[in-house]
Amino acid sequence: MLMTDDREEHTMDQDHKQPGRMDDDEFAAYLDDHLLGAKTGIKLFGSARESWAGTEFEADLQRLRNEVIAERREVKELMGQFGYRRSTFKKVAAAGGAVVAKINPLNPLRMGGGAGAQLELETLQSALRGKECLWRTLIVLAEAEPRLDAQRFRQLLDQTHRQLDTMARIMERTAKDRFLARREAS
Repeated sequence: MLMTDDREEHTMDQDHKQPGRMDDDEFAAYLDDHLLGAKTGIKLFGSARESWAGTEFEADLQRLRNEVIAERREVKELMGQFGYRRSTFKKVAAAGGAVVAKINPLNPLRMGGGAGAQLELETLQSALRGKECLWRTLIVLAEAEPRLDAQRFRQLLDQTHRQLDTMARIMERTAKDRFLARREAS
């Protein structure tokens, strides 16, 4: 009897792992991981905006933060569309990550100069690269899963490329000020 119950349970667990069908456990965990990363990214963009407050880059960083907030909302809605729930552990981890991002260990003095500012800009670009991978993965999965909108993910991928270009422009335009010695005024 116990053997039969185990076999039936095993068969039911394997139903969602049929070839060509979405593995709900893996896909839910993947989306949840990206929600966690996006939450931290939102805080990091907010910290970067504070670091660059009063500069020509402040508005760009605020715009990027707003876009990441909207994209995170879309991923959250996608999880809901599939009937997935957020992991309690990852919710707690997101709260912890938000605290760390608020402290901003990369640039604790919130200055636009120096190595801390450089690391802050590079970290934001790395976060955007991770999001780029999300959209590319969803585009591929949309070929097999009709509930996924490949066209929308292509739009989000294009938006991410524009975000990366913006971050690279900020980094490139400010790198000399951070690292090249200046002549002292006489």
